[in-house]
Amino acid sequence: MISIKKKEKTPTEAILKVLSKLRHAISSKELLKKSGVKDKSVFYDTLHQMQEQGDIIVNKRHQVFGKSAQPKVTATVYSLSEGFAFVRPENGREDFYVSSDRLKGAIVGDTVVLKNITETPRGKKAEVAAITKKRQWTTTGTVKKSYNGHELIPDIAIRYNLAISKNDLMGARHGDKVQAEIVRVPRKEKLSARIVKVYGKADSAKICADAIIDQNGIPTAFSDEVLHEAAQAAAKPITEQDIAERLDLRQEMICTIDGADAKDLDDAISVRRTEKGFELGVHIADVSHYVTEDSAIDNEAQLRGTSVYFADRVIPMLPKDLSNGACSLNAGEDKLTFSALIRLNERGEIESYRFRKSIIHSKVRGVYAEVNSLWAGEADESLKNKYSAVIETLDTGKELANILKKRSKEKGTMDFESGESKFTLDENGVCVDIEPRVQGEAEEMIEMLMITANQAAARLAKEEQLPFVYRVHQDPDPERVQALVSLAGLLGFSTQRLRKEKPAPADFSELLEQVRGTPAERVISHQILRTMDKAKYSTEPVGHFGLALADYCHFTSPIRRYPDLAIHRILSQAQSLGQIELALRFASFAASAASDSSKFEVRAMMAERSAEDCYKAEFMKAHIGEEFDGVISGVTQRGVFVQLQNSVEGFVPIGAFPDADYRFDGVIAQVDQRTGKRMTIGQPMRILVAASDVPTGRIDFLPQEINSSEIA
Repeated sequence: MISIKKKEKTPTEAILKVLSKLRHAISSKELLKKSGVKDKSVFYDTLHQMQEQGDIIVNKRHQVFGKSAQPKVTATVYSLSEGFAFVRPENGREDFYVSSDRLKGAIVGDTVVLKNITETPRGKKAEVAAITKKRQWTTTGTVKKSYNGHELIPDIAIRYNLAISKNDLMGARHGDKVQAEIVRVPRKEKLSARIVKVYGKADSAKICADAIIDQNGIPTAFSDEVLHEAAQAAAKPITEQDIAERLDLRQEMICTIDGADAKDLDDAISVRRTEKGFELGVHIADVSHYVTEDSAIDNEAQLRGTSVYFADRVIPMLPKDLSNGACSLNAGEDKLTFSALIRLNERGEIESYRFRKSIIHSKVRGVYAEVNSLWAGEADESLKNKYSAVIETLDTGKELANILKKRSKEKGTMDFESGESKFTLDENGVCVDIEPRVQGEAEEMIEMLMITANQAAARLAKEEQLPFVYRVHQDPDPERVQALVSLAGLLGFSTQRLRKEKPAPADFSELLEQVRGTPAERVISHQILRTMDKAKYSTEPVGHFGLALADYCHFTSPIRRYPDLAIHRILSQAQSLGQIELALRFASFAASAASDSSKFEVRAMMAERSAEDCYKAEFMKAHIGEEFDGVISGVTQRGVFVQLQNSVEGFVPIGAFPDADYRFDGVIAQVDQRTGKRMTIGQPMRILVAASDVPTGRIDFLPQEINSSEIA
């Protein structure tokens, strides 16, 4: 009888056989045992080869995934270069490298599912399995004339210029800001562009802002249907029945306080002393009375999510007939409101609250600068007369706000400098001045009183178990906390309290107090913000970490924020509907309002920041060659960022120091290898403005000792 010797499996076959039966990861040690491969070095050599070929994944914990067990990763393409792209996973962790021939045609902004994920010495590598959501194939950009025609410098993260054929220019010239359709060149991975709209010259921040609005998909025009509905709603008179059904507060000493140029006044206050503390009235425009559920105005407002604020314009959430008219709490007019009536004790603790539909008659249209002048003892007689009717409300409000601020600080609320800029434009819309926006006592008072009303509304919703839209801010990521600890420690600040397993808001607040007034204040504040998750809207009351509050929402600005309008609608109905009926009617509405509003808030914020960068660059372009004092605000491998006293930030390349050999220490400093001189965060630096590019918002500086004749 002839025996046939069974052929032995190769190490690769043995490993694949084990992995083919698994739908999960397995440790390399366990895989060695199950594969039956006797020689350990042969096993690990084979494993390494299989990993290089993309047959398996081995993660940092030495767990092995076969192809059948590979996790599906959803990611967004965020950067596209010639030959490759980088995609960012949903969880925000390490980016993946994808070669162009493995993109399946995906471009910047597309959502994709990844496959064949491998770890290489240079990072993670993957292929696109499918495109699950495509972005619009349009972008804005700047036209550039090149040696072989015209090209588009795209505003999205495509890292090469897109060729424009002569027939696709649509009259655009070198230096024009345009909108273009992205076109895939047949049988090539490269893209080209076809102009569809010309805005004007790209060296105008106003023109760039027009393009930024389109690039971010922000709707600007209201449809005829929406405008007609708004006009009809605004024309509705306040009836005797409206008054009879509401709490009549028209005799109360109520006033609004806003910026001098504000036209959408959606909050008013009244504050009085009681035997046990204070009674606070926060009276908010009753927008839900005018914007009814599922109306054309309502649908449009939800699609916008928020008003968007640029230096030269406001893109409102609601048409002006409502935002600046019927809903605006103008002084001397009867206005329909939704009032939060809150009793607080001497320590600023909320003891009781009630929310009532009301009618008010604001006595004064207050202005922040005027109220601050009044309190500083700098007001003239005419200003004193203007505020005489509401001076008790103002002074008592200031007293309460100071108590609330102290209480907030004790609880650990993080008190950041706003970092906002105030822009001054000339008659042509050109930026002629920039300065940091300063918050005075009046601004602080209104902020504290609004936070109190928001807190009370959220507490009511949680107690009554209402379907609701909360404003939430979750605990910071531990890895980011560790990065903050490292940076603060290197800068010489105590981080002992942040080393706890779960730091509290007060621990971050304590670090902010340490850096207050030091050159490192801005960078530490920025790093703390990066440590935190972004605040968002949610149907779950998980609390607000940054404000150190268990309950919080946005109730006080329904003219300009959709979540506020949404919860006004819910709270209005909560007075007449049962809990089950409320849930059936509003649960899905609250969920969609939270999701959409979070998304559109980010859209607005990105557009506002991009436009601000353009206005800053426009202002600095008029000052090229001039010297300014600044502070090093960031250090990178390529150079240092310097922030000026006017809030503008620019970049100094490391090559601008020709007689030095600076090397980045990897964290906070550039160190000259010849002299040991350090350039580190917080150090003052006098600079020359070297260049300013309005379309990109990029500003370049040179150190003061470089002669201005060397500026390119």
